[in-house]
Amino acid sequence: MSISELKLIRLEQNTEIKSFNSTDVDLNDFLFSDAKNYYSQLMAVTYLLEDKDKTVAYYSLLNDKITFEENQKGVRNRINRNIPFSKHMNYYPAMKIGRLVVSEEYSGKNIGSEILTFLKYLFTNNNRTGCRFIIVDAYNNERAIKFYQRNRFDFLTMEDEDKDTRLMYYDLMKN
Repeated sequence: MSISELKLIRLEQNTEIKSFNSTDVDLNDFLFSDAKNYYSQLMAVTYLLEDKDKTVAYYSLLNDKITFEENQKGVRNRINRNIPFSKHMNYYPAMKIGRLVVSEEYSGKNIGSEILTFLKYLFTNNNRTGCRFIIVDAYNNERAIKFYQRNRFDFLTMEDEDKDTRLMYYDLMKN
């Protein structure tokens, strides 16, 4: 199954959310309890991918930025290496994937990677918000980290190795 076969819906206050179940209770709860509140408070926009009577996957997007602390010169230099000198900044605009999850039933069918490919295309062709990077706070587990690495995301820093989530980024100029 390809995401081109699914219906893409922008979640709004009156959107009826069809059945959905992933292996992560917190991600299920966000969709049914919090996503509409994030939308109404202009904090994030959630998109649903539906197949007939089921929600196959969803993802939430919000604006963010990559910032550098004083002690992160190595990180700053790695990011700045690919940006013209006259454009170096102390922060760079980014689109953040707040959540990206595929239902348990559709897991392993490459849908998550197709969503990332679609988002990369969307933000490099007629860039919608003037951002250079896609970032994500990936769950610090082998499955999530490998998923983002397969999709060419890199760790921003190693300082969060022992945290629950790892900040990862994708430079849209890689396309």
